[in-house]
Amino acid sequence: MGRAGAIVVASLLALLLAFPAGAAAAGQPKIEARAWALIDARSGDVLASHAGARHLPIASTTKLMTAYVVLHELSLDRMVRAAPYQAEYGESLLGLRPGQRISVRDLLYGLILRSGNDAAYDLARAAAGSEARFVAQMNRYAAALGLADTHYANPIGLDQRGNYSSARDLATLTQRLLRIPAFAKIADSRSAVLRSLRPRRRITTINELLRMAPWATGVKTGHTFGALYVLVGSGKRKGVDLISVAIGAPSDEARFADNIELLDYGFSRYRRREPIRAGAALAEPSIRYAGGDLPLRAARSVSVGLRSDQHLSVAVRAPREVEGPVERGDRLGTATVFVDGLRTAAVPLHAGRSVPEASLLDRAQSLLGSDPIPIAIAIFVILIGAVLLRRFLR
Repeated sequence: MGRAGAIVVASLLALLLAFPAGAAAAGQPKIEARAWALIDARSGDVLASHAGARHLPIASTTKLMTAYVVLHELSLDRMVRAAPYQAEYGESLLGLRPGQRISVRDLLYGLILRSGNDAAYDLARAAAGSEARFVAQMNRYAAALGLADTHYANPIGLDQRGNYSSARDLATLTQRLLRIPAFAKIADSRSAVLRSLRPRRRITTINELLRMAPWATGVKTGHTFGALYVLVGSGKRKGVDLISVAIGAPSDEARFADNIELLDYGFSRYRRREPIRAGAALAEPSIRYAGGDLPLRAARSVSVGLRSDQHLSVAVRAPREVEGPVERGDRLGTATVFVDGLRTAAVPLHAGRSVPEASLLDRAQSLLGSDPIPIAIAIFVILIGAVLLRRFLR
């Protein structure tokens, strides 16, 4: 080998040492977890993933499906009597006493904020009568959602053969859950007061992501010896919602760092756009009889996060013509924002000013044109007719 060849080989070796196998490419997230995924919660687009379909134990993020089934099977106001729960050492518990009455809503807060295994057990029994029947429901819901890499063996997330999911499936399930307002509110809570308990009790979340980033909106932690450290995170910035998943992180700190890394990377791909501004006139229907136009103004602004490869459009539904009386602020239309054809937001359109009811003169002028002679004749005929009718009715 000549000197030039030796220099080339040495250079290649230096590059390999600087960028070892598996290292993230420039600009890509650097994640320690075994598997991970990042999706756009609006569309489900996968922004980044590694081993996204790999079957792995998922610890207490199993409780996301527990919550999904409960939200479809039980009323939030239903009262449940806590059953005895035999906890093993180290399990996360809400700390319910056997026989204690608590609402489904408060059990869900305990399930998500405190990762209460006893809360999961009580919810399963309330929804299906037994833990085994509830697990069967979980698997039916998973199949209906198309979660092909998911199977459940318990509603809690304990290490058990047959209880697994994947990063992409967890992201998809979370996307569906966050569309349920009650769940989105729970997942985004730093603390909650369990009002159905006597006495009431305040609990705080164990999801440190909500304290680490002001834009974080959830969702659920998990940890067992088999799963290591797991976190499903979510956040809202630049007018877009993202969902991140890290399964099998080596430490508690790593799972939070992984999710922040993923979410920061995702948000860096978006730019905020404001397709609708509050007060902007998005339609101007003509005013029947009186003439002129009535501006219909947007009730609020809309901000949308947009990637460079996405298309933004606004569709306006409003009448072409209006007739008084119309009060200022009356809702007379809607403007809808679409990103790549998906409905993202809708804003009411309100009348920008009042329009009085058309007078007799306005109506006559509209029918007969602007020539004063036929208008005067028409008014005269109408007045004569009114007088004759009044005499006839006497």
